[in-house]
This record gives sequence, structure tokens and C-alpha cells, in this order.
Amino acid sequence: MVPRDWGTRRPSPRPPVKTLSGLAYIGHVRILVTNDDGIQARGIHHLVRALDAWCARDTEQHSIIVVAPQSNCTGAGASVGEVYHRDTVSYQRYEIPGAEHIEAFGADATPALCTFLGVLGGFGERPDLVLSGINIGVNVGRSLLHSGTVGAALTASQLGLSAMAVSIQAVKRAPYDTAAAVAIALLDDLIQAPLRSVFNVNVPALAIEDLKGIRQGRISNAGIIKSADEPTNAHQRLGMGETGEVRLHLGTSIPELGDVSDERPDDDGALIAAGYASVSAVRTISESTEQGVDELLGDGIKRAAAKLNLPAT
Repeated sequence: MVPRDWGTRRPSPRPPVKTLSGLAYIGHVRILVTNDDGIQARGIHHLVRALDAWCARDTEQHSIIVVAPQSNCTGAGASVGEVYHRDTVSYQRYEIPGAEHIEAFGADATPALCTFLGVLGGFGERPDLVLSGINIGVNVGRSLLHSGTVGAALTASQLGLSAMAVSIQAVKRAPYDTAAAVAIALLDDLIQAPLRSVFNVNVPALAIEDLKGIRQGRISNAGIIKSADEPTNAHQRLGMGETGEVRLHLGTSIPELGDVSDERPDDDGALIAAGYASVSAVRTISESTEQGVDELLGDGIKRAAAKLNLPAT
């Protein structure tokens, strides 16, 4: 079921040319699904079943392949682990409950590495899209930098594909079907989006009929860690080899969503708190384009070269 407030605008029909990543017409769409909670997490099962139903409704012969971590990789970001010290990645065949016919594999890999494996030929033909999730816990604000769910989607973008990261507010008995419905409602638009587009989708823990709508969310300044402290500066009294502990105080970007009272109404966390699904377009690493940075960097390089008696170029 599509959320009420998605509006009267229907997803436009797929054009006959230049769909997906600007390539020639592709009637068949192959989707790679991954996550950071692991192959046995409920969220990815709900997403795969929803995608399977979407495939069945379309006249085209779409296909789905699942390559996800064997264990929980929450907070892995876009890490690929120690790939420099191994030549192979082990994996195991799994069944997705309710979609047993779909090929699904749990790999000894991070979410980003699973994306590499699935896109670069480790599990058959190259996919056309990557969907990551459904993550249990929102990925808003600065937490995007640390999210394995978002990291997998950004890795797909780096590899030339469009992707969607899907997360839901963490509560007991989270309504994954709501997040799955929002993801499916956005899927046609992702297919028609420009090359390397990444949608970061966050959904409140509400039944679909209680969802107020879908809004474009601005990435807020909220972070995962608000502060860190060690009582009485104990580290200054430690002897060599002795251990201590630093206490962490969490911020707004926590799985269940913290205090958003200082956010603007259109910030991603504030939208979720208000009962809306939030969608943000994000992108992978790129050079800084801030005014004056290039000039400052160029001058700094010349000064550093002079200090080291190196030629300035």
C-alpha cells in the first residue's frame, strides 16, 4: 500500500530509452539487496518480500539477488575490512522466509564489501540497482557517515549504480512493512533518477495508515555521539598497561531517534518525529568546492614544498 500523502502524482512510466543509469533501454531490472544487520535480520526479509511482490506485478522479468553480511555489521560505514590480507571471501546459501525461490547469500563481509561482491561479478550478472536495508534504527544527520546501510548504497554509487538505503525507527515489533511500502513507492523514481543517485530513506515506527506522508528531508547536524568523558581524569593516573573506561553520551542520531527539538522542521530527524517518512538525496566522496579552498590549498602546497626544498609545481 502506498502512503496516503505520496500525493496524487504517480510515478511516471519508464521511458523507452536511457533508463536506470542512462544506458540503453533495459526491460529487465536486476536488483542487489544487502544490509548491515545481517542476512538473518527481519528487515532484509521484509524488503526482499516486498521487492518480490513488485517484480510479480510488473510485466518485465525482473530479478533479485541477496548478498548480505553473515553477522551484524552495524556502524561499519563504507568499510571493506582487511581485504589486503585475504584472497577470498567465504559465503553461505540462505533462504529468505516467504521468498525461498530468491537466491540469497550470507558473506563474511561488510555491507560495502557485499556490494562490491554483488556488483563486480562475484554472484552472477551485474545488477542495475542496489537496495540496502531495512535497517532497524534511523540513519539521520551525521550518522550517515558511520552507517553500514548507507555505506553500502554509497559504494554502489561509486560503482556506477543508483541505490537506496532504507531504515526504520527502532522500536519493539517495528512495522517493517511500512518502510518496505515506502521503498517500493520510491522505486520507479530511483530507476529513472540520474546515474549514481542515492536515496536515503528513513521511516517512523508507524503503521502505514498512520504515516502522515513522505517529505524531502534535509540532513541535520545531529550526531551519534554527543560527548565523551572520563570521571576525575582517571587516564592521567594510569600506569603503563593499566586500563580505563571512557563514558559515551549519545546524541540524536540513535536507532530509536533522540531529542530533535533543536532541528528545523524539514530536517530528517524532525520529520520522522513528526510522523513523516524522510527521503534525502546523498552522494559519495567528492572534492571540496567551497570558495577559496583551491587557492588556499595551492598556496599551502607551495609553502610545504619550499620547507622541504622540493620543486613547486
